[in-house]
Amino acid sequence: MSLTSYVKKEISKKIEELSRSFYENVLPPVDIYEEGGYLNIDVDLPGFQKDKIHLRLTSSNEIVIEAERELPEGGVKYLTQRPKRLSRVVRLPVAVKKDSQVTAKYENGVLHISIPVEGTITIKIE
Repeated sequence: MSLTSYVKKEISKKIEELSRSFYENVLPPVDIYEEGGYLNIDVDLPGFQKDKIHLRLTSSNEIVIEAERELPEGGVKYLTQRPKRLSRVVRLPVAVKKDSQVTAKYENGVLHISIPVEGTITIKIE
């Protein structure tokens, strides 16, 4: 193998590692909206099993989303778009009720999280 081939191969490997690291830290896409006294968070997690997704609501008003997917055994794997592991910390834009009943539902590759917002009162107009 020539020096040029070797350098190209090593640069390609490094770019792939950086690309995977970038996606693992930037993904998954997250949409946040407030509706009816709840903060709703939608997270795209295609290809992950529900039991491999973990959530934590921290005391600093953040939600931690971690997921890992299993890869088939054997063979060479080239992961360019769908990383094996994701970890994302999302700072919540509003205060949420402490010790609140947070609900989460995973359906069709989308995780939907619903958290009651602190100090929200629904007013009925007559």
